[in-house]
Amino acid sequence: MNIPISKPIIEDEELKAVNDVLTSGLLVQGEHVAQLEQQFKELCKAKHALAVTNGTTALHIALIGLDLKPGDEVITTPFSFVATVNSILLTGAKPVLVDIEEDSFNINPDLIEEKITENTKAILAVNLYGQTANYTKINEIAKKYNLVVIEDAAQSIGAEHKGTPSGSAGNMACFSLYATKNVMSGEGGMVTTDSDDVYNRMLLFRQHGMDGKNKYVYHSIGHNYRMTNIHAAIGIEQMKKLERFTNRRREIAGLYDEAFKDLSKLSIPVANDDNYHVYHQYTLTINDDKQTFIDYLDENEIGYGIFYPKPLHMVSHISKIGYTEGDFPIAEKVADMVVSIPVHPALTQSEVDYIIEKITNYD
Repeated sequence: MNIPISKPIIEDEELKAVNDVLTSGLLVQGEHVAQLEQQFKELCKAKHALAVTNGTTALHIALIGLDLKPGDEVITTPFSFVATVNSILLTGAKPVLVDIEEDSFNINPDLIEEKITENTKAILAVNLYGQTANYTKINEIAKKYNLVVIEDAAQSIGAEHKGTPSGSAGNMACFSLYATKNVMSGEGGMVTTDSDDVYNRMLLFRQHGMDGKNKYVYHSIGHNYRMTNIHAAIGIEQMKKLERFTNRRREIAGLYDEAFKDLSKLSIPVANDDNYHVYHQYTLTINDDKQTFIDYLDENEIGYGIFYPKPLHMVSHISKIGYTEGDFPIAEKVADMVVSIPVHPALTQSEVDYIIEKITNYD
């Protein structure tokens, strides 16, 4: 039995949707993209949604929408995928890192205020593993200092904070529709916002500075970040299944919680009471030797992932900003302890039972 850490679910609806687009000959950005944007607006209770090529370009175009300039600062976390910090660097702004909470793995809001300067423009919080950051506290700080709050919501579609959906917990949110995400389009991304000004700047940047009305009339610098109808067609069908996918992820996570809660060699993830966790990853903290546990998973053909093996302040091009090992001790500690196991909805019940049996026996 070889169980992968992730597996996209592609059913008849997705196959038909792609075939219909291919048959139509209308492959580039069009009505399917607009329909997917509408689905996100409704899900996230947002005024605007902008579809782009992937989650990384979603982050980049969101920051472009804020009109950041060299010397501006954006506060974020060192415990994330590198795209979070790279998107800040690509605008010429400076990423200012803040350590994480050990239980949630998300940015520690109690440490944010001390990092705010006159150059701070935004807080880019990451909703890691499918659980939102503490936006109650983050928004309070942002309001006090007139800062924009951006959700890196690449892993949190369908999640909530105090009943507020991810996508409107801050001022903006950036989603990924990569093949392994909770819903996917193969590749794709989405940005949600209520700001007309931010949306209009992003809209121009998405297509080479053109407004979509007058071809070859350029209003600003831009790029080609357009999503295709092919990708959007997949995403539309996936969005219809979000509730089913989420319920199954949460069901599997609940079975894991119950089975593993009293084990001594590992700890289960914490789901904060204020949050609705959608378990993009089910991440264990290994209290024993992590390599021994990984070897055990390999022996038993259970897929796993390390998200992430090295905090971003220890990555060479980011450390050059002025960071060094030891600056963010919780992120460094957690990186040495986390292992994610399969929780995707394609898992059969027999596979879930097998994973539970093997990991329980490991202890």
